[in-house]
This record gives sequence, structure tokens and C-alpha cells, in this order.
Amino acid sequence: MNLGRNALNHVGVIMLIRPVLFALGLACAVPISAAIPDTRDGLHDFDFETGAWTTSVRVLRNPLSGAAPDWADYQGTSIIRPLMDGRSNLVELSVAGPRGKIEGVALRLYSPQAHQWSLNYANMSDGLLTAPVFGAFDGKGRGAFYGHDMLGPRAILVRFVITQVSPTEAHFEQAYSADGGASWEVNWIAVDKRRPTAA
Repeated sequence: MNLGRNALNHVGVIMLIRPVLFALGLACAVPISAAIPDTRDGLHDFDFETGAWTTSVRVLRNPLSGAAPDWADYQGTSIIRPLMDGRSNLVELSVAGPRGKIEGVALRLYSPQAHQWSLNYANMSDGLLTAPVFGAFDGKGRGAFYGHDMLGPRAILVRFVITQVSPTEAHFEQAYSADGGASWEVNWIAVDKRRPTAA
């Protein structure tokens, strides 16, 4: 019984300090402007994206390999639904191409204390969540989000940038860095165009 209680206490301490350790690591690894929370209220920054979109995706299938780029193209849809009065939203992605299909969901959660969003993605091929990225929009339609992840045995940084081009178009770009953010390699480029609503 005591062993179980001690184990639970140990897990509780880890869960409490894990965000602090992550934040310290992130602050050292990414630009200061990205690591310091914005003070503006970004609760409604994703409101523009609610609805159905036609999605075109280019994926680099051999990121950070040093080999010739192996890009694959996919077409499909993204459906974005607000949750909890806009404090979160859910993205359903379904695209396909000659190299196969990508189906995934992203849960985006807003922290009013930090004035930041976390983006949490799971690919339905394995049903596992990837490491989240954290960040905010700049008030001008551009959001930058950073995090840590693993690419095989290597620890890497992840940068995800969302740009609202217009009310009917949005761009998404993901990049990896294996040198602490000194250089970045883009591996995911997506363009969403709003689908016409039924009359």
C-alpha cells in the first residue's frame, strides 16, 4: 500500500514539474519572442477557421535525412469545429494521394492564463498523440507554435506556423530543427480553401 501511495506521489510531482521543465527547455531552444507568452487575448484567433475546407498537403517523407527530398502530395478536406464556447476546437483532416492516405485529428486548447494555444495532433494510422506545440497569434493573422519531439532516436524542435491569408484561405507550414533552432527544414505545407456553403 505504501509503495503504491509513494508511486502515485512521485507521478504527481512529475506531472506538476513537467510543464515547468518543458517551458525552461523551450525557452532555451527557441527565439525569445516565441517563448514569452503574449499578453493579448487570443481566445478568438481560430474563429476564422471554423467550417469546412478543401485541403492540399505536401509532405516531406524523409525529413532531416540529408537525402534528396521525397515529397508526396495529398488532397482532401479539413473540418474544424469549435468546442466549449471557442476555448478549444477540433480539426478532422482526411487527405489522400498516390502515396496513400492521411487521416488525423487535432485538438487545440487555449490557456487564458498564458494567452497561448497548445496544438495536439494524432494520426489515425496509430492513434497516438504527437508531442504538443505551444504558441500564439500575433494579432495580424500569423500564429507560431514551437515544441520538442523525437525523430527516430534524435531529439528535435518543431515549428508550426499558421497564416490566415484571407477569410477563405489559410496556410500551414511545419518545420523540424536538429540543431537547436539554428536551421529549419520544412516538411509539411498545407493550403486550406474554404468550401462553399450550401445555399
